[in-house]
Amino acid sequence: MKRDFLHITDFTADEIHETFVLAKEVKARFKGREDYKPFKDHTMAMVFAKPSARTRISFETGFFRMGGHALYLSPSDISIGEREAVKDIARVIARYNDVIMARLFSHNQVMEMAKYSTVPVINALTDYNHPCQIMADMFTILEHRGHLEDLKVVYVGDGNNIVHSWLRLAERLPFHFVCACPDGYQPDTDTFAAAKQAGISEVEVSHNPKEAVKNADIVYTDVWASMGQKSESEQRKTRFRGFQVNDELMAATGKNSLFMHCLPAERGVETTDSVIESKASIVFDEAENRMHVQNAILLKICGKV
Repeated sequence: MKRDFLHITDFTADEIHETFVLAKEVKARFKGREDYKPFKDHTMAMVFAKPSARTRISFETGFFRMGGHALYLSPSDISIGEREAVKDIARVIARYNDVIMARLFSHNQVMEMAKYSTVPVINALTDYNHPCQIMADMFTILEHRGHLEDLKVVYVGDGNNIVHSWLRLAERLPFHFVCACPDGYQPDTDTFAAAKQAGISEVEVSHNPKEAVKNADIVYTDVWASMGQKSESEQRKTRFRGFQVNDELMAATGKNSLFMHCLPAERGVETTDSVIESKASIVFDEAENRMHVQNAILLKICGKV
C-alpha cells in the first residue's frame, strides 16, 4: 500500500525510533562516501509553493547521493491550486515520478495531494506543521544527549507550525514540552488537546519565558513572523518583547541547556548572535540532520528498508 508522511503521527513510536536508527546508518554511509544507491533510476518531484534554501538543498542533495534524480518545481512552475487543481497535478506528477515532496502554504493542499497521488507524498512544510524538521530536531537531541529520557524542551516564540509538530511528536514519544508564547499566539487548540489527551508527554503553554525555561534541556526558537506574516513583523516585535532567546534567558535554565533554531534566523530579533554562536548552539548539526532524517523517512515510505 502507498504510504505518505504528512504528520509525525503517521509513524508509530517504534517507527520513529527505527527512523532514527536508519538516519544514523545513512549518515555514516554518507560520511564514509559509500556507494549507496537505493534510489537508482528513481525520480522525486519537489513541489514548492513556499520557497526555501534548506529544504531544497537537503532533499535534492540527499536524493541525488542515494542515486535518484530530484526535479525542482518552483512556485511559478505549477502555481498549485491556481493554474491547475491540486488533484489534477497530483495525479499527473505521480505518473512521472516515484515520490513527491511538497512544501506548501495550505495544509489542505498537501492532504489533497496525498489523497490523489498514487505515489508516496512527503510533507516538507505547510502553514500547519513541519514534520521533517522536528524529526531531525529530535534525532539531533538524541545524538547530543545519547538518550531521550527525562527530556524537557521549551519552545520560546510563536505557537506556529513548528510547535504543532512538536505537539504531534508528544503524542508518540514521552518528553516534557512547553510552548512559551505571548497571550494570543498559542498553538492550535485541537492539536494541543490531542497531545494532552494522548497522556504520553507533559505539555504546557506558558506566557512567562523565564519561568518556562527553568531546567530546560533544550531551548528552541523560530522567527516571530513566518513567511506570509511579514506584514506583521513590527507589530510582533512589540508583542514578543521579552521572548528573545538571549544569554540571560539561557542562563535562566539553571543548567547546561542546548539551543536550537530551525533557521533561517533573524539574529538580534528572536535570538541573539551570541546565543547562536555559543557552545550551547547545535543549530548547524540540526540543519545538517534534516538531510539524513529526510533520507530515512523517504527510505521508509518508499519501501526501501
